[in-house]
Amino acid sequence: MLNHVAELVILGSASAIPTLDHENTHLLVVGRDELILIDCPNNLVVPLQKQGYDPLKVGHLILTHFHADHVAGVAPFLMSSWLMGRQKPLHIYGLEDTLWRFEKMMELFQWETWNGIFPIEIHRLPLQRMNLVFQSEQFEVYSSPVRHLIPAVGLRVKNRWTGESVAYSCDTEPCEEVVELAQEAKALIHEAVGEYRGHSSPQQAGEIAKRAGAKALYLIHYPSEDGRIREWESLARLTFDGVVGLAQDRLKIPF
Repeated sequence: MLNHVAELVILGSASAIPTLDHENTHLLVVGRDELILIDCPNNLVVPLQKQGYDPLKVGHLILTHFHADHVAGVAPFLMSSWLMGRQKPLHIYGLEDTLWRFEKMMELFQWETWNGIFPIEIHRLPLQRMNLVFQSEQFEVYSSPVRHLIPAVGLRVKNRWTGESVAYSCDTEPCEEVVELAQEAKALIHEAVGEYRGHSSPQQAGEIAKRAGAKALYLIHYPSEDGRIREWESLARLTFDGVVGLAQDRLKIPF
């Protein structure tokens, strides 16, 4: 990776049912000196190590919404990090609904008794469009509420050193908020589980990418368990004439 170039790494790409080749959807932003984790369906200590990343260097964890296939691994990940001797603070971001449930979950695990646990800074995100989540030396991260079954946010990550951005829809129906997040993005990672309430089809994801002027579209959170995704890329190409791909596990998108 070049000195100023960041990578968006697809750690998992499946919808609620994982398979042997597709973990539940979660992402990692890799910068020169920082790691940003987006959702945490499993204890990621070993998976991150297998891909060459130090789990103790994750500085930011963004929880897009409180569904089990996105947050079930947070408690064991935090516990393992504590037992491994982590000292570096961890910043956790989410909507009020998400973080209230997260804190209730952690209370069940009695995290207040984890003596010597590293500092955890909680940041509640407002329900407003293009909210600045945080800014670091290399990155600016923005959130907007999207249209899922429960409160959820989509994201835009800008590499301040290259000027390029990537956007992630989260689980959502087609909505203007994602069009705005993905304006002229190098890549839009858009869910494509199907045309259901709170979700999107490949064709709908393509329409959003086209309206946003995104350079590329990667479909994610798709039904990998039943073979239907063989047609997913061609369906998205019906509505979007840019680069289209499936966001396979371990795919790296430089920006």
